[in-house]
Amino acid sequence: MKTFSLSAIALSLLLTACQPQTSPPQTSASAPGVSPAATQVTGEAASPWWQDAVFYQIWPRSFYDSNGDGHGDFNGMTAKLPYLAELGVNALWLTPMFEAPSYHGYDFTEFYQVESDYGTMAEFAAFIDAADAKGMKVILDLVINHISSEHDWFKRSAAGEAPYKDYFIWRDDMPKTGSGWGHAWSDNDKPDAVWHYNKTRNAYYYAAFGASQPDLNLRHPDVVAEMNKMAKFWLDKGVAGFRLDAVRFAMEGGPDAQADTAETIAYWQDFNQYVKSVNPQAYLVGEAWVDIPIAARYYGDGTGLDQGFDFEVGYKILGLLKPDASGEAQFGTMQSNAKQAADATVLQQNVQQRNDSVAPLSFFAPFLTNHDQERIAYQLEQHDAKAKLAAAMLFSSPGTPYIYYGEEIGLTQDRSGHDVFKRAPMLWDNSKQAGFTAADNSWVEQLELFGDNFPNWYPDFLTAQLSATDRSVAAQQAQPDSIWQLYKLLIAQKKQRPELGTDGSYDVKQLDNGVVQISRELNGSKSLFVLNLTDSAADISAINRDGLNAGWAFDLDGNMLAAYGLLLLHSAP
Repeated sequence: MKTFSLSAIALSLLLTACQPQTSPPQTSASAPGVSPAATQVTGEAASPWWQDAVFYQIWPRSFYDSNGDGHGDFNGMTAKLPYLAELGVNALWLTPMFEAPSYHGYDFTEFYQVESDYGTMAEFAAFIDAADAKGMKVILDLVINHISSEHDWFKRSAAGEAPYKDYFIWRDDMPKTGSGWGHAWSDNDKPDAVWHYNKTRNAYYYAAFGASQPDLNLRHPDVVAEMNKMAKFWLDKGVAGFRLDAVRFAMEGGPDAQADTAETIAYWQDFNQYVKSVNPQAYLVGEAWVDIPIAARYYGDGTGLDQGFDFEVGYKILGLLKPDASGEAQFGTMQSNAKQAADATVLQQNVQQRNDSVAPLSFFAPFLTNHDQERIAYQLEQHDAKAKLAAAMLFSSPGTPYIYYGEEIGLTQDRSGHDVFKRAPMLWDNSKQAGFTAADNSWVEQLELFGDNFPNWYPDFLTAQLSATDRSVAAQQAQPDSIWQLYKLLIAQKKQRPELGTDGSYDVKQLDNGVVQISRELNGSKSLFVLNLTDSAADISAINRDGLNAGWAFDLDGNMLAAYGLLLLHSAP
């Protein structure tokens, strides 16, 4: 297989070679039923700050350990703010950082205390101030659907104490199969049961995400008031908003209504109204892991959430790069892409579907993967060229992009099967523990956190990553054509070029030779992404490059684009 790797000098020559030229008309292959016309988006009069943001998702425990205890912490994140500024991101999402018994924090026991493994409230406040000084907004992962079974509220509810007795959802017996929403997923004797027996109360409580995470009763006015109070507490600390976990499951009801009920939509509208009363610029983004038409409902006619994640676009991008891939569904609510053909017009269909939904296109936040999914580099078997194509497709898509920490260096995982594999420490350099911690062992080697007989997988995985020599931040920052360098370029272009916002047209064309071109244009400003989705070098002489300059062309040799190669072109500023 012929490949091309250009030096900086060669790239400079390419910038000249890609100046305006006369080319034959371009051709395209469109899927049946898909209009070849560009998807045009109507913009809003005044854009809120998140429309221009590029978010970076941090798993605090795995980002950087400043005190040598093997756990990432607030001071570690503060120390790495210069890195994030250099990368170019301007908004950060922290996964749960409240006190919790688990390593992941989605079952917190305190509403107003930070996770002690991460540091003190003063250190958290210092991080917020330092991020603000660098122009970075910080949002927190807020779990309102459920809390820990170790929380004082649940203990008092189980004991029947007033007023906590009805803070959770209880029933005296199990509903018969098919007769209640508690039985839509499984029976109580299965691992994913939603009703769980409590000996203290001699009753069953509802917990959609496991026995240790009982669902709150969001019909109870005291509970609603406390959730509002909690939001205000953290907004007053200087956070810019919240990523809301499991928004679809706020209020269940009826035989087939565990998710997306009218009450649930109304709850988030009320919550948004309260949050905006505290800070009109506060931002709410919801995790509705479901197909686009349903996810769009959380826009609530403009009074609901500010944004919601587009879970489909990542699956479609992966499907193009690995056609046998299948999407991970949650509770069976997303369609699988297992039989999806490598036809890039699915990207056009994705944007059109967003545009046709009850929410505006600006509502949707695209991403590749997050902490609940197998890392994109793992699914692509650490094929760096494909990882670059994935990044290009993400940043060509309209909306507010989210990056999961490590995606910018192609961070992979050891294996599938447990969430911790997706959440391992960041690789900063090629020193011991990859520069993550000065300790001999990182937190992922504390096997007692993960249950009995959990394998000690990390030492061999880390050794393999360090042996590769090019998997760390330091190594990739030194390479002109690394994944990291591409992400830095894409982020800069996303922020600087108006056509890459939500207002620019979006047009996908697939040539007969497997080359895909994605064009974005607004008021004469244009960006063109040329991607070779095949394993052979491809002729791109048919692509019109008049008036366009090369921004990324390491994989180009004349008119031949390397296998899985990428060419980025744009008009003059």
